[in-house]
Amino acid sequence: MSLTRRRERWFYLLISPWLAGFLLLQLGPLIGAFLLSFADWPLPQPPKFVGLAHFGELTGDPLLLRSLANTLYYAAGTVPVGLGLGLILALLLGRKRRGAGLFRAIFFLPVIVSGVATTFLWGWIFNPRYGVVNQVLGMIGIHGPGWFFDEHWAMPALILMSLWNVGVNMVVYLAALQNVPAELHEAAVLDGAGWWPRLWRITLPMISPATFYLMVINLIGAFHVFTPAYLLTRGGPNNATLTLPLYIYLNAFSWGRLGYASTVAFLSLSVILALTLLQFAAAKRWVFYAGDETGS
Repeated sequence: MSLTRRRERWFYLLISPWLAGFLLLQLGPLIGAFLLSFADWPLPQPPKFVGLAHFGELTGDPLLLRSLANTLYYAAGTVPVGLGLGLILALLLGRKRRGAGLFRAIFFLPVIVSGVATTFLWGWIFNPRYGVVNQVLGMIGIHGPGWFFDEHWAMPALILMSLWNVGVNMVVYLAALQNVPAELHEAAVLDGAGWWPRLWRITLPMISPATFYLMVINLIGAFHVFTPAYLLTRGGPNNATLTLPLYIYLNAFSWGRLGYASTVAFLSLSVILALTLLQFAAAKRWVFYAGDETGS
């Protein structure tokens, strides 16, 4: 047996646990959900084949359109702001300063805290009667809104909550900043470039692959927001926080429409895939990879 063949066998042997987990826990359920989208399954009765009926129902479902619009609204509010805050924190904490490591740990700590616990904490913070936010606003003469009890402020409150997990973006940017060649900044300083030109012309292009990665990951994460909307608002008030994951959950486990829930799930997957492909297509224009003269 050749050395190459032996290495191939060891390779497949070592990844076999991951392959088994992927087939049993991801690919299998994915295929099952796809088949279920062609059926109606009112538990405990057996499933009944309905063909493309669920797909035809998508176009006339006002709650689906509302949940899709809410999810896009959430993504538009969380992704750019989260990237901006993560970059600012990385720039501030990337330098060798006293206590920088402590502050890095503090900003990253919320990422590892239970999502349910932090959701209830933010529910208390945004409580219109005794919440910290409205009390602070009242001290400066501003009457705070109802937040989760007001359909105009419920989604902005969810967006503000999402910034609690900006530590992931910070860590990725911190790693990217370490790979920016110092000699580029030194040469720019000798040419008389200030902080802002160096940031715009050197730092941002050099960390653009990290920005692109975070854009893709954050957008996908925005389309999976479920815990705060479920625990705090259940999609209200007036469906203002009804997101796609929550709408899928309600169809499947509250309204007993497993087949239609699977159809909505695949619609969500299609939207995520389309937006991701658009990002990859646009990345050729602005993402710079070191050693690639074309900048793509």
